[in-house]
Amino acid sequence: MEQQWNRRAFMVAAAGAAGAAAGAAHAQGAGGGAVRALGGGSITDVAGLRVGHYTDTRRPTGCTVIIAEGGATGGVDVRGAAPGTRETDLLNPVNMVEKVHAVVLTGGSAFGLDAASGVMRYLEEKKIGFDVGVAFVPIVPSAVLFDLGVGDASVRPDAAAGYQACKSATPDAPQEGNVGAGAGATVGKLYGPKRAMKGGIGSASLTVAGVTVGAIVAVNAVGDVIDPATGRILAGARTADGKSLLDTRAAILAGDLPRSMREGAATTIGVVATDARLTKAQAQKIAAMAHDGLARTINPIHTMLDGDTIFALGTGASGKPANVMLLGVMAAEAMAIAVQRAILAARTVEGYPAAVDFIA
Repeated sequence: MEQQWNRRAFMVAAAGAAGAAAGAAHAQGAGGGAVRALGGGSITDVAGLRVGHYTDTRRPTGCTVIIAEGGATGGVDVRGAAPGTRETDLLNPVNMVEKVHAVVLTGGSAFGLDAASGVMRYLEEKKIGFDVGVAFVPIVPSAVLFDLGVGDASVRPDAAAGYQACKSATPDAPQEGNVGAGAGATVGKLYGPKRAMKGGIGSASLTVAGVTVGAIVAVNAVGDVIDPATGRILAGARTADGKSLLDTRAAILAGDLPRSMREGAATTIGVVATDARLTKAQAQKIAAMAHDGLARTINPIHTMLDGDTIFALGTGASGKPANVMLLGVMAAEAMAIAVQRAILAARTVEGYPAAVDFIA
């Protein structure tokens, strides 16, 4: 049940992401395993979006904001049993508000939801929001992950952090790894923090038939992260001596369960977006299909310990109508690539080795 892991290089291809996803090349690692060349691009390849990170210097934590100043049709799908969210009910297709203006992904557990207040203040200053006659009310759905166990738990993203993330937002490709909502993310946590590894944040995009789909995800999972093309574990729970990867799924099936489990101590959160025109019902379906990307790359996923949440946004910038079959397939693929990029971009913090430099 052990998988040996040595230092190895990885390559992020800058070629067209659709082609890379369809037939990724493989590089031979020092440990004899294949490492896929992952597609390029990011969620900001979707016209109408900007992304900004705030990374706290006091401990590994932070927040990430995805801004759609022109408004975007929104949807959400929550699969984990321990979510921490804000403004998700209004995304239900039967409810009134059609457009959202930003999405916040943040560390800090439920405390981190305060970051959305700073995002609202930033947007209100720019008169961006739902016009209620006497004010513009920014619509900012948000989701949190649990990173309080990494460093000082009293340090968590707040309204000032959310505001600063907005100020840093650009249409350029966002940084990946130990930044923003991925700063304190860890993975492979079922057997406790001493056997876990570093997670992070990653992004990717695909363009097919003139339509672009992008994804961004903060990977903070109970389970292991896997390359779905090879089945190789990239990062996850380690054996008791810390020297090898355990394979959490196989250990569970063999009856090796931890003595105690802390609910809500994980959660992978992300956004998929497209420049196609969406209805709220279509956005909700695409968010649901994007969870398939998590299921391909994280095992186990959607557990009682996770609060896995994916938002979907449609900017409509391409003017093209939605083909939900195509967009859902693209969303799942972009999400799967983004998960792997998050792990390959992550770097070691105290107590949590990263995939790229974990020595067997």
